[in-house]
Amino acid sequence: MRSNNHGAAVSPFRQPKAVWAVAFACVVSFMGIGLVDPILPALSKQLKASPSSVELLFTSYLVVTAVAMLVTGWVSSRIGAKRTLIAGLTLIVVFSALAGSSNTISQIIGFRAGWGLGNALFIATSLAVIIGSASGGFTGAIILYETALGVGIALGPLIGGELGGISWRGPFFGVAVLMAISLVATIAFVTNTPRPPRPTSLLDPIRALRHRGLATMSATALFYNWGFFTLLAYTPFLMHLGIHQLGFVFTGWGVLVAIFAVFAAPRLQRRFGTPKTLYVNLALLAVDLLVIAVYSSSKITLIVAVIVSGAFIGLNNTLTTQAVMLVSPVERPVASAAYGFVRFIGGGLAPYCAAKLAIAFNVQVPFYLGAGTVVIAIGLLATGHRLLTRAEGGAADELVDSLSVEPLSISEGNGIEGISVPESTDHGLQSVVVAVDSSANADAVEDAGIVMAHLADSRVDLLHIFETEIVEEQAIDVETAEVAKQLIAQGVDRIRVAGVPSTGYLLTVVGDHGAAGRRIAEFANDHLSRLIVIGRADEGSAASVFDADLVDQVLKHAQCDVHIVRIPPVHIGGEANAPLLTHRA
Repeated sequence: MRSNNHGAAVSPFRQPKAVWAVAFACVVSFMGIGLVDPILPALSKQLKASPSSVELLFTSYLVVTAVAMLVTGWVSSRIGAKRTLIAGLTLIVVFSALAGSSNTISQIIGFRAGWGLGNALFIATSLAVIIGSASGGFTGAIILYETALGVGIALGPLIGGELGGISWRGPFFGVAVLMAISLVATIAFVTNTPRPPRPTSLLDPIRALRHRGLATMSATALFYNWGFFTLLAYTPFLMHLGIHQLGFVFTGWGVLVAIFAVFAAPRLQRRFGTPKTLYVNLALLAVDLLVIAVYSSSKITLIVAVIVSGAFIGLNNTLTTQAVMLVSPVERPVASAAYGFVRFIGGGLAPYCAAKLAIAFNVQVPFYLGAGTVVIAIGLLATGHRLLTRAEGGAADELVDSLSVEPLSISEGNGIEGISVPESTDHGLQSVVVAVDSSANADAVEDAGIVMAHLADSRVDLLHIFETEIVEEQAIDVETAEVAKQLIAQGVDRIRVAGVPSTGYLLTVVGDHGAAGRRIAEFANDHLSRLIVIGRADEGSAASVFDADLVDQVLKHAQCDVHIVRIPPVHIGGEANAPLLTHRA
């Protein structure tokens, strides 16, 4: 029995109350990154605090978040995702309310540190809880999370400006109230989630940094974040705008961050590859920082440069996370924790140093330094170019035999323990490649592949893609490796029972469904297959509108014919009545 966890034509916005509770909290959490930007100059003036003291609001928040990333996996693997989520929400509510009640900048700085701890716990578990509770399938859950991300990043500065126009305390109290609502809803509607089979060690993220690829990408992110947070945290002091005006500027910035992180990054990655896209994007961000440095006295130039930087930052957040997951040989949560720890250190130190450098020299120096750190990031990325290119080329095909065959050995690759067995002995036959997901419709696609294999006197190479989706700076596996191997083994059994020789393959992809489509086509091309059989969800599904188009990528890259099974099929008399579309290579 196949689980219907993704691929179904279900609206991603028809979700249970538990999902909406966490999604609402995600919106508020993502608002936090730009919420305080409009009130930074007002805080400095009204609390009689120096810019360097005000910048410590970022430093305390991000440095504590960085350190907390090392323990989030340890905590959630012991108390479960729901309790970790509740702990994070509680800390955010308490410390944001305390920050709003403060009378000195030192108090706010201290309470922002507690807020950072809560946010780290929340970020580490929110996406997993949404996916675990979603009824709209995996794709629907991802769409909902992306929507929350976009709304939160875009609205954060706007709401910060509106509430800050009333009082500088407004944004802090606003977060406290909204997160309190989310906390109550989470307690009421989210069910307990199972703990992972193996608790995470506190030292796992540190040990993971011994791997060259992960260490290189993390260091690249550290220097990039230095430039990013110099821009985000110190430009409000240069523009000399009111609270509302700053809110509008950073809302424009947030809109571009969301658009380029969610929509543009996957498309550019597919067309140009991760390394090339990152090189160009980092170079453009360095130029943007140089423009700010040179034209620091031009208000219009600063406004345009800040808004435009949102495109570069959105792209880089998504693509750097993807690069980390591509080269990392450890489990995704451990890699995320190690990467988050390193990159947030750079983001935390940059704002404070920027203010100190501006006082010691002039306001241009911090941005020259920021541009320089981004150039260093490019150099570090270049040292891992070969490793990243090789990883992006695709992991080796992993053979998975049927359930009736005893596995011969266990191998490790790309962080997945897999069954490795001899391939079928039917090398004389050309193959029909049948690619299935984990939905209930996989059987219909397999049945179509069986028919085609009989007609063409071919064997079947049954493929399943083990996907890691990247959503801005978050990475999540579509399913566990064990579930993926069980699915492919069951499929091999079904095809062999139908009298067709079959071999199962588990392929790994980091990216989106479009990347999975390209990987299927490349597999077929490499194995000189005569036909690819894939399924396509009914048109009109909201998920199919927002999701990357796997089918288009298969058609674009495949060198053989492609048969498409429309799903869900209509069953008449026990026979699948799924219409086939044939595309000739």
